[in-house]
Amino acid sequence: MSDAAQQVERHSDPTPDEDQISDEERRKRRRKRRIGAHRSAERVLARPGFLGTLRERLALLDGAQDLYDLDEPADIYGNGVVETLEEKVAGLLGKEAAAFFPTGTMAQQVALRCWAGRTGNPTVALHALSHPEVHERNAFSQVSGLRPVRVTSAPKLPTADEVRDFEEPFGALMLELPLRDAGFVLPSWEELTEVVAAARERDAVVHFDGARLWESTVHFGRPLDEIADLADSVYVSFYKSLDGFGGAALAGPKTLVDEAKTWRHRYGGQIFQQFPTVLSALAGLERELPRLPEYVAHARVVADALREGFAAAGVPWMRVHPEVPHTNEFQVWLPYDPDVLAEAAVRHAEETGTLLFADAWDRKGPGLAVTEVNVRAAGLEWTADDVKTAVTEFVSRLTEEGGKAEAVRTEGAVSK
Repeated sequence: MSDAAQQVERHSDPTPDEDQISDEERRKRRRKRRIGAHRSAERVLARPGFLGTLRERLALLDGAQDLYDLDEPADIYGNGVVETLEEKVAGLLGKEAAAFFPTGTMAQQVALRCWAGRTGNPTVALHALSHPEVHERNAFSQVSGLRPVRVTSAPKLPTADEVRDFEEPFGALMLELPLRDAGFVLPSWEELTEVVAAARERDAVVHFDGARLWESTVHFGRPLDEIADLADSVYVSFYKSLDGFGGAALAGPKTLVDEAKTWRHRYGGQIFQQFPTVLSALAGLERELPRLPEYVAHARVVADALREGFAAAGVPWMRVHPEVPHTNEFQVWLPYDPDVLAEAAVRHAEETGTLLFADAWDRKGPGLAVTEVNVRAAGLEWTADDVKTAVTEFVSRLTEEGGKAEAVRTEGAVSK
């Protein structure tokens, strides 16, 4: 039974258990149902590995003998295969050295803490929508003694003028490339080089939060090492785009990386053995990294088809943001309640075997919601016509769910 239908039933014959369910519990139940629909769907735009079973995840290491000599001793506290991964990442990014970290949260705190010691200024200039500000529970200030200041809150990367004219000194400028919470957006190459130059004018170092930097090469029209060369240090993730088990790397000057490894130990990141995660990272670099440009190109096909599909279905307004996706991920905005959209998406998957919108819908205003779309290997099977057909099927269920929700609102108003 849909959420909207359940609400109607509660008004007519309420049960204490249902009435006592918190919003948080309701969200948890919906998420569980959405993930179940994702796993069982025959057709999706992306199948991220983290949703797989343990058996499916372990299969990622099939063929690992082609990535590293499995007769070598297992790693202990960061040697062996870990060092091999670090050298590979440093080479890809054109940096002197790299250090493997269990999480990006730790890697970036360590990087900026090390830079603060060198510059003598613990102030980090960043975007209000950057990951440390939105998703890390104030870790910079609470754990690492850093002082984040927000250069801008606009849904785009800071401009050179905003960096140049910022009202107080800062020791480091952190740029998230792409800026996920603004819609996976990137500046132009010219804008990026100007922003970096503006930071240099202020004697600040530049650090790239490159969790998804791997897929930025298409937009910039530059190889990874040329992009990374603009920054003093770069963090990259191994699971967001490369489908690894986890882990991150910090790349930069050898002196910085050596100090970062000391702080990695102090922060609890000197893990005894990490070979499964490291092997999965090597697999991602070997198998997924070369395919990312293809995913980006097809994301643009999907975005165009979504626009055309919703227009043909008579939806009064929708938006794909950015209009031309900068990476293989982008946002879709629709003028409906997020609960209605979420239920329509799950029903669409359950009834047709096609899941068009796999991620959660977030409320962005009265009757307005946004979700993220990720196009990966599974999405390459979709033609533009396939996307339009899926939109038609989704909108038919969206109309039904919208009607149910309106019935609930009307009945509630009458009962009052």
